[in-house]
Amino acid sequence: MTTAMRYFRWAFAVTALGIVLAGWLGWVTHGTLSGVIAFLVIGVVLAALEISLSFDNAIVNANRLKTMSPVWQQRFLTWGILIAVFGMRIVFPLAVVAFAARLGPLAAVELAAVKPQEYARIMNEAHLSIAAFGGAFLMMVALNYFIDEGKEVHWIHALETRLRRLAPIRGMQITVVLVVLLAFASRLPEAKKAEFLFAGLLGLVVFTVVEIASHLLDSRDRALAAAGRSGLGGFLYLEVLDASFSFDGVIGAFALTQNLFLIAIGLGVGAMYVRSMTIMLVERQTLTQFRFLEHGAFYSIFALALIMFAQSMVHIPELVTGFIGAGLIGTALWSSVCWNRRNGAALSGRPETAGE
Repeated sequence: MTTAMRYFRWAFAVTALGIVLAGWLGWVTHGTLSGVIAFLVIGVVLAALEISLSFDNAIVNANRLKTMSPVWQQRFLTWGILIAVFGMRIVFPLAVVAFAARLGPLAAVELAAVKPQEYARIMNEAHLSIAAFGGAFLMMVALNYFIDEGKEVHWIHALETRLRRLAPIRGMQITVVLVVLLAFASRLPEAKKAEFLFAGLLGLVVFTVVEIASHLLDSRDRALAAAGRSGLGGFLYLEVLDASFSFDGVIGAFALTQNLFLIAIGLGVGAMYVRSMTIMLVERQTLTQFRFLEHGAFYSIFALALIMFAQSMVHIPELVTGFIGAGLIGTALWSSVCWNRRNGAALSGRPETAGE
């Protein structure tokens, strides 16, 4: 336990800082002890929300990081977390409001500080485009994992072997996402269809551009340093992936509070725990010990993509989203443990008992 806890030292330190900042913000905002307590509680809930929604992100990050050079692993875990916390949890919401309301950056900050209700309203109005963009991007991430000729390990064997057979068909992943986009768009009011489809197509374009850039940059790294899939390409891919995972949490946070600065504190603390989990998964090689854990993460990503599409029509509580992701990953973890027991018994040459 002590060995595992050492990975979370920085997360604990940031948690302490977050508690101080949330308490101070509550006092400045309300000037009462009850206001301080309310801000502390909301900050804790936001951190838990971020962790529950992003655990699959940690697994996918770990899967990609293990193929990167140690230098770029460290850069992602330092620069990357700064971009994730300050970029996605602070700059991104401000940029959305500035773009939607045609405001300057400073005016957007002033709006968030002085008129938080108006700020939240503008963010919610942008939710349709964000959901379509993030859903399309994440669905491509999941489908690229399952529709792959090189995939050899299957968790849900009947389904995954069929998906693997589709890999030789060019453009299959994009076709599936387009069909899903059209299906959801057909259920939207006419006034919203164009906005939804444009944002979804933009998500596909960004995914394709990132994949191309990642491939070109990785090829350059291999030629220069023979370091495998290391370098700027993998870093770029992980940053865009983290941004897509963050959409749901950032938008959902406004259901708990309209204070942008409290949202940044709570989600930032949660992001530090995700970083710590990523480091632990890489260094302890957890993904190789639990062969289906990665599968559970990508099923969770696919479910999150569908949920983001569905949120264009109905509100789905973030708690439900978190439980679905945690349930899929937990089931995959249990299946991995059972597989290890069965194969461990077979390799040792002893019969397996029911209680093992």
